[in-house]
Amino acid sequence: MDSLFKAFNDPTRRSILELLRTRSMTAGEIAEACSVGKPTVSHHLDLLMRADLIAQEKEGQFRRYHLNTSVVEDLMLWLGKLLPGDAAGAPAPEVSQDSNPPNP
Repeated sequence: MDSLFKAFNDPTRRSILELLRTRSMTAGEIAEACSVGKPTVSHHLDLLMRADLIAQEKEGQFRRYHLNTSVVEDLMLWLGKLLPGDAAGAPAPEVSQDSNPPNP
C-alpha cells in the first residue's frame, strides 16, 4: 500500500496515469506528452510499475505501458471502506454519546 501512495504523491506520475487512462503509450510518447526527459519518465514508470499501477507489453522494439485498472479498482474499494455508511449510500449508524459500552 505504501508504494501506491508514493506513486500518487508526484504530479508527473499522476499525469502519466491520466494519460494511460485513455490509451497505451510508449515511454517516448509519455515523455513528449509530459514535457520531461526520457530518463525522468523511465524513473516514474519504474515506480508506477513497482506499485502495480501500470504494466508493460513488448511491441516490436518498443514497450507499451498501460494502466492496471484492477489495482486502481482495489484501491478505490479500500478507500470507500474508510467513508461512513455503506456502498449504497446509507448513512452510518449513530454513535452513542454514552461513555459506557452496551452490555451484551
